[in-house]
Amino acid sequence: MKRISRSAALVAVALCLALVTMAAPAAAHTTKDVGAYTMTVGWGSEPTYTGQQNSVQLLLYDKATGKPILDLTDTLKVTVVYADKQAEFPLVPEFDAEEGLGTPGDYRAWFFPTAPGDYTFHFTGTIGSQKVDESFTSGPTTFSTVEDPAAAQFPVKAPTNVQLSQRMDAELSRLATESQVSSARTMGIVGIVVGVIGIALAAFALMRKRA
Repeated sequence: MKRISRSAALVAVALCLALVTMAAPAAAHTTKDVGAYTMTVGWGSEPTYTGQQNSVQLLLYDKATGKPILDLTDTLKVTVVYADKQAEFPLVPEFDAEEGLGTPGDYRAWFFPTAPGDYTFHFTGTIGSQKVDESFTSGPTTFSTVEDPAAAQFPVKAPTNVQLSQRMDAELSRLATESQVSSARTMGIVGIVVGVIGIALAAFALMRKRA
């Protein structure tokens, strides 16, 4: 009987570890009760890197029953805030309840994060008759901070879209400066030539007058 009990205990421990492992991805989200609803928010894909498409993920449930909310309409908006910049994105269902596809209650707002750091997802509007004005900010205890992908690149570190854009802007600025210098030099040469011609004509006219 003792051997059986030990085996059962080992099986139970293994099952617990498996459940913890499977639940790990969801830990990179943060949850709030908002009136009659529970909102679980984070990135759709983690780790999150700049220059790669990602999404604000909202898992929406009825707080009392735990059932997913399947009929969220466009009355709820999400504004993504980074430093002093912000932009509003539509929330769309990432599931098809009729076809049984996806996770019921999973809503996304798709965009490309282009700078590393912490982002805030600000939800405003209504869920049914429930007013919503809630913010969720990435960080060590909530969900992933956006990272520069260079640290995870191997063997060659490719420049990000932002870095390529900065290099292009710098090159265009250099070319524009060189063009301006070249134009100024050309205008200066033209001015000198015109001046020489003017002096020559004046001298010629003076010589004819004396003759």
